Amino acid sequence: MPEGHSVHRIARQFALHFTGVPVSVTSPQGRFAADAALLDGHTIVSARAVGKQMFLEFDHGLWLRVHLGLYGAWDFAGDVSLGRHGETLRPSIGAPRLTRLRMSEQEKVGEDVDAFPPDPIGQVRVRLLTPTVVGDLRGPTACEVQTGEEVQASIGKLGPDPLVDDLGEAEERFVWTVRKKPTPIALLLMDQSVVGGIGNVYRAELLFRARQNPFTPGREVREEVVRALWRDWVQLLRIGFETGLMYTMDDEASGGVPQHWVYKRTGEPCLLCGTPIQMQELGARKLYWCPTDQA
Repeated sequence: MPEGHSVHRIARQFALHFTGVPVSVTSPQGRFAADAALLDGHTIVSARAVGKQMFLEFDHGLWLRVHLGLYGAWDFAGDVSLGRHGETLRPSIGAPRLTRLRMSEQEKVGEDVDAFPPDPIGQVRVRLLTPTVVGDLRGPTACEVQTGEEVQASIGKLGPDPLVDDLGEAEERFVWTVRKKPTPIALLLMDQSVVGGIGNVYRAELLFRARQNPFTPGREVREEVVRALWRDWVQLLRIGFETGLMYTMDDEASGGVPQHWVYKRTGEPCLLCGTPIQMQELGARKLYWCPTDQA
């Protein structure tokens, strides 16, 4: 599932390339046809991400809300931004390079586009097209048109997001929420009403970096640890947004190759103590931890 940094990077694509011009909105597979007609021909005026959800605002007061969920992805083609910091790649001479870029949990650059716009591939729920770039959405958990009031209601259900909210107020809200809950901290970090954007990878890595037992009820986690988790999330989310990669180890610890402390390392020795990394299902997702360092 795409985590918060990925959704913020997708929103940046829309802010860079889809705002300020009329957009053709269609539903190649047909499932979104009636809603697409409500947006077709209007101009996107803003793009924002909150947690794992993205909101595109159109000039007539309607919004498109998208939650990619486990299987959703955006496929862009045309004059799109690439690279760790969103820089646009162009040839030194001639027309802009027409590139394919798939954005989901990871980003993958495809072959250049020969003709624009390219034909839709697969089951495309919604296609957004401008004269220079196209975005195709596949497999989302949610894709719906909302009014401004409905958008505010959707955002109101979400926990604080370090890239959106005032950091001081957001930290206090996070700490207050976690420390009143009997729910295991590992489940709270995945609860989007508690904190926005954390998924399975960041959940496992944040808890290991804090040396926190994942099964401890939130209300029993020391306040200084809860604050440390929030501040670490602020740092890791910013790094992920800037680079497009989930860096959770420094270069010295990782040997210069991006990897993780515990995520998907079941049975392998802990990189600190040598204890085999454990895994079990929790909340229908796989949880990874070190039973020694996170005792």
